[in-house]
Amino acid sequence: MKLNGKRALVTGSDQGIGQAIAVRFAEEGADVIVNYRKNQQGAEETRARIAGLGRRTQVVQADVSQVEDGRRLVAESVAAFGGLDVLVNNAGIEKRASFVDVTPEDYQAVIHVNMDGPFWVTQAFTRHCRDAKHPGKVINVSSVHEELPFPHFTAYCMAKGGLKMMMRNLAIELAEFGITVNNIAPGAIETPINKKLLSDPKLLDPLLDNIPLHRLGKPEDVAGVAAFLASTDADYITGTTIVTDGGLLWNYSEQ
Repeated sequence: MKLNGKRALVTGSDQGIGQAIAVRFAEEGADVIVNYRKNQQGAEETRARIAGLGRRTQVVQADVSQVEDGRRLVAESVAAFGGLDVLVNNAGIEKRASFVDVTPEDYQAVIHVNMDGPFWVTQAFTRHCRDAKHPGKVINVSSVHEELPFPHFTAYCMAKGGLKMMMRNLAIELAEFGITVNNIAPGAIETPINKKLLSDPKLLDPLLDNIPLHRLGKPEDVAGVAAFLASTDADYITGTTIVTDGGLLWNYSEQ
């Protein structure tokens, strides 16, 4: 098992991509902290699946958009396992609105969760690795929209673009602590955030035409990449985005 003995924290692991990553890590031998903001039932489902694989696990409620909550999340994770080796910044939200109609509240919510959260949680994780004098791995679940424009989702694109530059900077700055930092950029994935898309052929069919593999991705497609990045196989990879999109990014065009 590639992650045998590793201790991981996956934010937003109550559903979708985060849940798939948490379970895949456990399948590969890792102990996993499950995090949620509101969906306690989903978090408990993730925990039960991890426990069923014989791995240590614990659920920690925290809202990563709040700095102190993010710091508490890392502290409680460290206390539960005696340390952390891998951080996956997965929690994210999006809110659709034309630019002229975006409200300050929605803008701030998207930026706080998608960019501020990873910043402060990664800082807390880095301090732990530094003080414990052991290496670590940071994996950010970004999006193809760190590169690809997405009309009506400007704040989301800004946050993911910011996450890309955060990753590049930290890959250099944190190397002295033995910490690697990488992004995964999923394309269109079958997750709860895409319920409207999945149920509307008028939206789904044009999107599938833009994907060379002609299917949506599954959370497990992303989880496999995360497991690779968390393993020793990726020890010499840092400062990189791995695009996981079935070819969407370089084939996309607005209809």
